[in-house]
Amino acid sequence: MFALKCLSVAVAALLAVLLTVAGCATRSSDGWITLIDGDKGMENFNAVGDSNWSSADGMIQADKRGKDTGFLVRKELYSNFQLRVEFWSSPDANSGIFMRCANPKVITDKSCYEANIFDQRPDPSFGTGGIVHHAKALAELKAGDQWNTYDITANDSKITVVLNGVKTAELDHKQFAIGPIALQHGAGTIKFRKVQIKKLWFAAQK
Repeated sequence: MFALKCLSVAVAALLAVLLTVAGCATRSSDGWITLIDGDKGMENFNAVGDSNWSSADGMIQADKRGKDTGFLVRKELYSNFQLRVEFWSSPDANSGIFMRCANPKVITDKSCYEANIFDQRPDPSFGTGGIVHHAKALAELKAGDQWNTYDITANDSKITVVLNGVKTAELDHKQFAIGPIALQHGAGTIKFRKVQIKKLWFAAQK
């Protein structure tokens, strides 16, 4: 009886640790994990930088920053995955979806892969829809003043980015193999109402 009681206590403690690490992300039967659902999910990320992230009006958003660019950095590492992000950006927004970041405390477009959200980027070839420094946008799409959906697949060295049903970038690159995802606020207003991720345990057939 004593051994069984100790085991129960140990299991409860382990579950508490797992919940603390993973936050309150919810998993569906088909493997999709919801990290942001409306204004819920901030606890699934660590805030890095100086943006004023808040949960309000059915979404998670930021519209002001201090000296440093702001990020919400996921507390878990991902290698192969599918990622869905529903976002709204102002026309002057500078944001992005960062993937496989090498250092979760220092997020940059040179230490992660970034699917850009930057309609007014001076060089539009790596603007909205492109993977900064690596894959120019295949179509010049604008995200400002509307709700958008990014569908991103990372499968070994291959990354595919689809914005609102249009393929905007393809990349075959081996620099970053695993790391957290991060949501950026660099300028303007960015809002997220749904973020879901699904781990791909085995690389898909090429």
